[in-house]
Amino acid sequence: MQKGWEMFKGHIGEFVGFTLLVFAISLASIKLETFGSLIFSALAAPLYAGYSIAAFRILTGKSLQFSDFFRGFNYFLPLFLAGLASGIIVSIGFMLLIIPGIYLAIGYMLATFLIIDYRMEFWQAMETSRKIVTKNWFAFFVLAIVLALINLLGTLALGVGLLISAPVSACAAAIAYKEIVGLNSSEW
Repeated sequence: MQKGWEMFKGHIGEFVGFTLLVFAISLASIKLETFGSLIFSALAAPLYAGYSIAAFRILTGKSLQFSDFFRGFNYFLPLFLAGLASGIIVSIGFMLLIIPGIYLAIGYMLATFLIIDYRMEFWQAMETSRKIVTKNWFAFFVLAIVLALINLLGTLALGVGLLISAPVSACAAAIAYKEIVGLNSSEW
């Protein structure tokens, strides 16, 4: 978490600005009711992948441009399909006594990173993620709990805390990915 905080502090303007934009898109989608929810659901994965792309650039010493946050849209289809497929599979897992759902939710944690870093298709990324995570499942479970608690605290601070907690947790997750899997793409 400390490394995620340090990364965030070094680029606070970019991360807070992007988070404000994501919040604005989310709020606008709420105003559009059902249709807006569908739109935001489709946009969420590439928007959130933007945090990872930004973090990857910082981790490799490259300069960060605000436009880098939108490069997740270059992977729109596999990110959307991974989100859809993992959502369905995890939901089924939760219906089957909760534990399979928790296992799969944690197991798919690295799928987004693998899609944008290794250019994997959605299913290959999901399965590769599950195999990597399974080797150290409990450590990933603890990481997920810590990240969730940080974002819960951000939410409890009238939602304003999410301006900090969302990017810090995204940076921490990207750092964990780099330390466990390594960065593949020369693009970062």
